[in-house]
Amino acid sequence: MRAASSPAGLSPLLLCLCVLQRSYGTPSPPSPTFTHNQTKLPDGDKDSHHRPKRGWIWNQFFVLEEHIGPDAQYVGKLHSNSDKGDGSVQYLLSGEGAGTIFTINELTGDIHAKKSLDREKKSHYVLHAQAVDRFTNRAVEPESEFIIKVQDVNDNAPKFPDGPFSASVPEMADIGTSVFQITATDADDPTYGNSAKIVYSILQGQPFFAVDPKTGVIRTALPNMDRETRELYSVIIQAKDMAGSVGGLSGSTTVNISLTDVNDNPPRFPQKNYQLYVPESAQVGKAVGKIKANDEDLGVNAEMTYRIANEEGAAMFSISTDSDKREGVISLRKPLDYEKKKAYSLNIEGVNTHLDPRFSYLGPFKDTTTLKLIIGDVDEAPVFTMDYYIMDVYENAPAGTVVGMVTAQDPDSTRSKVRYSIDQNPEGDALFTIDVDSGLITTTKSLDREEVAWHNITVMASEIDNPNLVSYVPVTVQVLDVNDNAPYIVTDSAFVVCEGSKAGQVIQTIRATDKDNFANGRFTFALPEDLPANPNFTLKDNEDSSASVLARRQGFSQVEQELYQLPVVVWDGGEPVLSSTSTLTLRVCPCQRGARTPVCRAQAFLSSAGLSTGALIAILLCVLILLAIVVLFVTLRSKKSKKEPLIISAEDIRENVVTYDDEGGGEEDTEAFDIAALRNPAAAEEMRLRKNLQSEVWRAIGTEALSPALTLPDEDIHEVIKLKVVEADRDTSGPPYDSLQTYAYEGRGSPSGSISSLDLPEPQTDLDPSEVDNWGPEVQILSRVFQEKGQQDIP
Repeated sequence: MRAASSPAGLSPLLLCLCVLQRSYGTPSPPSPTFTHNQTKLPDGDKDSHHRPKRGWIWNQFFVLEEHIGPDAQYVGKLHSNSDKGDGSVQYLLSGEGAGTIFTINELTGDIHAKKSLDREKKSHYVLHAQAVDRFTNRAVEPESEFIIKVQDVNDNAPKFPDGPFSASVPEMADIGTSVFQITATDADDPTYGNSAKIVYSILQGQPFFAVDPKTGVIRTALPNMDRETRELYSVIIQAKDMAGSVGGLSGSTTVNISLTDVNDNPPRFPQKNYQLYVPESAQVGKAVGKIKANDEDLGVNAEMTYRIANEEGAAMFSISTDSDKREGVISLRKPLDYEKKKAYSLNIEGVNTHLDPRFSYLGPFKDTTTLKLIIGDVDEAPVFTMDYYIMDVYENAPAGTVVGMVTAQDPDSTRSKVRYSIDQNPEGDALFTIDVDSGLITTTKSLDREEVAWHNITVMASEIDNPNLVSYVPVTVQVLDVNDNAPYIVTDSAFVVCEGSKAGQVIQTIRATDKDNFANGRFTFALPEDLPANPNFTLKDNEDSSASVLARRQGFSQVEQELYQLPVVVWDGGEPVLSSTSTLTLRVCPCQRGARTPVCRAQAFLSSAGLSTGALIAILLCVLILLAIVVLFVTLRSKKSKKEPLIISAEDIRENVVTYDDEGGGEEDTEAFDIAALRNPAAAEEMRLRKNLQSEVWRAIGTEALSPALTLPDEDIHEVIKLKVVEADRDTSGPPYDSLQTYAYEGRGSPSGSISSLDLPEPQTDLDPSEVDNWGPEVQILSRVFQEKGQQDIP
């Protein structure tokens, strides 16, 4: 195969290599072709031992991209050894772009590209070539695949797809500090030539920054770049292909670099001396002025605190830091007095709070200034000699009694006269008055300590020359106690006296109450001397302002007498001595057992409602009688509701169907229905009468036999069972096949004996009659009833 080249100077040599292979032996039909070391036999040839005589092997074709000439671009030539030049061989082309992009001369095999190609869109094309006989249309050479590669030219400039960029670097950074790495892209083929080999350079930003030509890393080029001098830099970076040689394409982008702040500047006061006017009326704790130091740094690097350096200024004033405004707020620590001191000098210091040790050589990071405070004279209100006054006066003192005196003075140098007054409460009575000139406070009426023990008033003082300047002071007046109230005993409820109380037993401990102050002494108790001695109760003074009520006898009964009255006289220890008589109410009742304090039982309260024990028993009997009547009524209704025997007609019972709705009680139910009524109505009626008669007889026998001793002898029980057996055997009306009556006598002489309590002997008791008093009113009543009956039985 021959090779044909494209026009000289357009591209590297384009080769079409056709390798002719010869073999020795007997000639054969058209030889097989070899494409990429693969052998294809013509159709119908089965001889695997036939050696090839000639063939072709393809390499790649190349075509330049971006061809702009007027003629189609020559790509290469296809040629077969079978082509004798007589036009009998026809060349065919198929595959990607065949006919649209690539064309072939069917006679010569020349391939041309009729369109301009772009490698960045498609880098290669796969096509198929075939040589056929023009007249027979038989394949001279089998179809073979080959590739046409689009050869790259430098037609794409480097680009920065994400630009422009932003970066930052701390101020005062060292030379060579990395700032940012920038990367450009080139669409050209990086494997062919230098079309995609990029070199970086800086077009703008020198001498502050530099860029690495290979990596694109931007670094600082100058030391000690100060943010406060210049903060923003616009750096333009260029990327050029062809390794930066002449004729290469380039692209550029902008990198905006900002310097971040570090604490490299100390605070500075704009002035070294300040002056501030402060009136002496300034309130303690309130701000009187502000001062500020400037710091060229930002954020935390500019934060600072203020303090007062000299002791004299720190004793009168304080300074705090306003972090938002970075100001020092000066406040008053103590009251100012123009008459004592007219000016103060403060040494104020501002210090950075966040220091960077790398820049300590630029310090110290603080500054100092002097602030002079001029105190202004102000016409002030009068000042009382005390912040508050406490006075006292006895109760019941007549109107006009002196309580005390207040004093106020004008603090100004003029020393104006002062007038006094009381700030009256519009809702209250004026109990006090004050002398306008001297400040003497007196009462306007008699006071009662038991009503109000303390009075709070407000005294006002104003200058005569300037009545608008008013000052106030609180005055507390204590009303002192005198013995003007007699003591008394609080008796909200009656005291409980248990029925079982013993003689000398403490019933209750009483205490007295006095509206006067207890400083009047302890209380003394006694029974009235003008009354006869109380036979039931007495009183004992415990000599500790309390007294005990004692029982003088035992055997109290609520039935006999429930309430008792006991008058008691109580004296106080004041001057003069006052006394009063209180009447105590004592109520007798049965008490609960085990209670720490005497508590009446719940039943005892019914007696207080006017019901005696006899009445209670009568009510209880009436209730029991009513219950018995109700039970009897219910029993009778239940018996009447039971079904009567079926009505038997004169006709044959077997010719009638009797329907009833009584379900019965099962086999054990002998009362619901008697089957004898279905078999023999006459016998059933006779049986019913006989059963009624037997029940009446047994009821009479049982009443006579069981009423005296509530028991039957064993012999009688044995005889009864025998009678029942004989009666059952002679009963011809009962159905023996579905009724079983069993009678058996267990006998007597059981080793364990009887478990009934009927034959037990009467129990013996060692009851102490004295204990009956503690068992409640019911037992006591029964005890008295038996005692009275016993006395009546004695002749």
